[in-house]
Amino acid sequence: MASISGSSSYTDSCINIITAIETMAVKSLLFFALLSAAMVAAPVAEAQLGLVGGLLGLIRIQGTLFCTANGNMGANGTATPVFPNALVQLQCGGNVVSTSTTNGSGVFSILLDPLSHILSSLLTGCSLKVATPLASCDSTLPSLGGLLSSLQFIGNTTLGALLSVANIIPAGFRFVPSN
Repeated sequence: MASISGSSSYTDSCINIITAIETMAVKSLLFFALLSAAMVAAPVAEAQLGLVGGLLGLIRIQGTLFCTANGNMGANGTATPVFPNALVQLQCGGNVVSTSTTNGSGVFSILLDPLSHILSSLLTGCSLKVATPLASCDSTLPSLGGLLSSLQFIGNTTLGALLSVANIIPAGFRFVPSN
């Protein structure tokens, strides 16, 4: 009897091993099926999102605003005061899409979701408008009118393994008198 019960535990062990191998095979098949589906979906996402191209990404519009008649740095990099606490608006098709206020160093930053904003549309149909009068940072500058800039794409930054950030800067502010 001892030999029969010994072969029974041997059979049970073999069945357990075969079951474990079948389970691993099913999991491997499922993994490769999901991986294949992801590889097919990635080019579709890239085609829809343009240069951003990833499912995890951001669009960052960032710059420094200076307290000058055109909002840009002075000639030859001379010391130029910054424009703190200025309201910077991202306008697309005449509508304000997002806003930011410059910090004490005149820096502003606007983050956008690439699923809501297509990069090529931002570059061709949107602009930055400074809604705060120039006279608020320098009383010798105009109190009416404002600054306007088109946008310029300067490249992507990868943060970690998954996050891609499309970087946009002002192409150059110019003074626009009010009507």
